[in-house]
Formats: sequence, C-alpha cells, structure tokens
Amino acid sequence: MKLPLQITTRNVSLSEAAEEIIREKASKLETFYDHIMSCRVLVEVPHRHKQHGIAYNVRVDITVPGNEVVVKREPNEDLYVAIRDSFDAARRQLQGFARRQRGEIKIHQEGSPTGYVRKLYPESDYGFIETLDGREIYFHRNSVKNSGFDHLSPDTEVRFTEEEGEQGPQAVVVIPLVK
Repeated sequence: MKLPLQITTRNVSLSEAAEEIIREKASKLETFYDHIMSCRVLVEVPHRHKQHGIAYNVRVDITVPGNEVVVKREPNEDLYVAIRDSFDAARRQLQGFARRQRGEIKIHQEGSPTGYVRKLYPESDYGFIETLDGREIYFHRNSVKNSGFDHLSPDTEVRFTEEEGEQGPQAVVVIPLVK
C-alpha cells in the first residue's frame, strides 16, 4: 500500500485485537491485488436500539489505479463477523478487478467508441488515440489489453473506454481491432 491504512470509528471504540484483525486483513488484500494505493476502514454503530442490540457496520474503501472499490455489508451484531464479511467482499471485488485488468474477463464493449492510434511513444509507454470526431485521447501501456501495446503502430484501429483523467480524457481500456 502506498498510503498507510486508515481506521476510523464512529460511536464505538475498538479493542486492540479488533484493530489488529483489521490490519491483518487489510495487508492480506495486497496478495490479491498488489497495486493498492490506499485502504480506509470505517467501523460504526449507527443506532443503538434497546430491543435489537448493537449492530456494527464496517465499510472498506480501497483506492486502486483508476478506480475505487467500496464495500459496505449488512450490519451485524458481532463485530468480528462484520469485519470478516466486509473484507471477504473486498477480496472478491479486488480479484474481479484484477481479472478485468488482465483481460481475463470480457468487458462488454459493444457501443464503445473506436478510433485510431495517431501518436505512439513506446519508450515512454504511452500514446494517443484520435477519435472519429477528431479528439485526442491519452492511453498508457497498462490500458492496452492482452499485452497488445508492443503490437500497436500508428493507424491501428482500436476500441476504447474513456474516462476523465487528471489532465483530460484518457482511455482506460484499449483493445486493438484486427481485420
């Protein structure tokens, strides 16, 4: 993790054992996806009902490159079960995210825009796509599916998924179209 784990509580104080379990489970998430930028955990007791007892909510926010994984499970009366369930769900979401990034899961691309690679900087691992309406979209080597960056050349037709990046539009998924 690039940033340290952040544990926040509301209307409850955690024991050292509970904090240690959260730290262990958060560090274990990196075995499923090793590019985690930050992880924030919120443990709260939103309402105290005399008849229903205490219910714990555990929310896990994980920041990964280009995305955020947010997990909030149903409240549970057992704090340790609430922690376990939230981290199990976070693990499953991270594994799915990693599979999508590796191209193992098909991303539904019908209706995705197409364009052509216009500028390519292989020494710096990036390039630009020219869209059919004339815009220029940045893309990085990691956005090209199935290790296809090395096979790109100017005028290669591609299908892409666009997001707004810090410095303008960028393609987060690039699939070369072979004809």
